[in-house]
Amino acid sequence: MSRVGKMPVAIPQGVDVTLNNEQISIKGALGTLVRPQHALVKVASDAGKLTFTPVDETAAANAMSGTVRALVANMVQGVSKGFERKLTLVGVGFRAQAQGQKLNLQIGFSHPVVKDMPAGIKVETPSQTEILIKGADRQVVGQIAAEVRAFRPPEPYKGKGIRYADEKVSLKETKKK
Repeated sequence: MSRVGKMPVAIPQGVDVTLNNEQISIKGALGTLVRPQHALVKVASDAGKLTFTPVDETAAANAMSGTVRALVANMVQGVSKGFERKLTLVGVGFRAQAQGQKLNLQIGFSHPVVKDMPAGIKVETPSQTEILIKGADRQVVGQIAAEVRAFRPPEPYKGKGIRYADEKVSLKETKKK
C-alpha cells in the first residue's frame, strides 16, 4: 500500500466532511470544495479522521490511494487555512493594482493587461510590485498564479518580468566581442 495513502487525514475543528458514493464534500470557514470519488479508493470517516484504502491489490489502486489522500488533505487545508502564492514584478515601471476581482498590470506593453479572477480567488497588492493570490483550492490558486506569470515571464538577461517570490532566476552573460 502507498506510504502516503496509509496516513490518515485529521479533520480540524470547524471542518465538515460529507462522503457519499459519488463525491467527497468538505466545508469549512473559507468555503466548500467538492471532488468526485475515485472507483479504486474507498474513503472512510471515523473519529475525526479520514482513511483511504485501495479497493483491490493492483498497482493502480495502490497509487490512487496516495493521490486521493493528498488531494483530500489539500482540500481540508484549503477550507481551514487557505493557500496563497506571492508574485513579484521586476522591471522599471512595472506595476500591479488589484481592483475588486480584477488585477490590472502595467508590464511594459503599450496597453494595460487586465486579468479577471474566478470565483473563490482573492487578489491583493500589498505594494505596487507584489501580488498575493489567495484561495481555498490549491490547484486553482497555482493555475491563476501561473497564468499571471505567463503574461511576462522573467527574461534571462536582465531578469525583468513577473516571477514567483521564491523563484531564483539565473541570468545569462551577454555576448562579448
